[in-house]
Amino acid sequence: MLQEIKIVDFNPSYQNAFRALNEAWIKKYFVMEEADFKALDHPKKHILDKGGYIAIALWEKVPVGTCALMKMDNNQFDYELAKMAVSPRAQGLGVGYQLGAKVIDKAKELGATSIFLESNTILEPAIRLYKKLGFKEIEHISTPYERCNIQMCLDIP
Repeated sequence: MLQEIKIVDFNPSYQNAFRALNEAWIKKYFVMEEADFKALDHPKKHILDKGGYIAIALWEKVPVGTCALMKMDNNQFDYELAKMAVSPRAQGLGVGYQLGAKVIDKAKELGATSIFLESNTILEPAIRLYKKLGFKEIEHISTPYERCNIQMCLDIP
């Protein structure tokens, strides 16, 4: 099945899927917050134009997953892995891992030395995925998300 998944760069035709895939998991477990609306409603302005990147996973030409790399404005981390979502119909196919690996590769290409992420421990499969990708739990820093109860970092050699 993995060969049927294709990871492509975001373009405006994927904006509705980017929002819908993320909104679905957020609303399933939490509530949409201001930072969600900014990134999901205006990904070009809040992610891409600021030096970020968005990957889209396609299965039979249909978007089934997303992951963003957001440029951070602090001295501690270069980028944030954010807005990762996989459609329930594609879960268990390795889509999340492929998206995460693509975004990490893109960060390396952009010269990053560290990638930060925020999540919630209720999302156990996501936490396992992040650990599999090499992320380690770190001490909390300031966050715009009420739902965040775990932060992780990946150091890039």
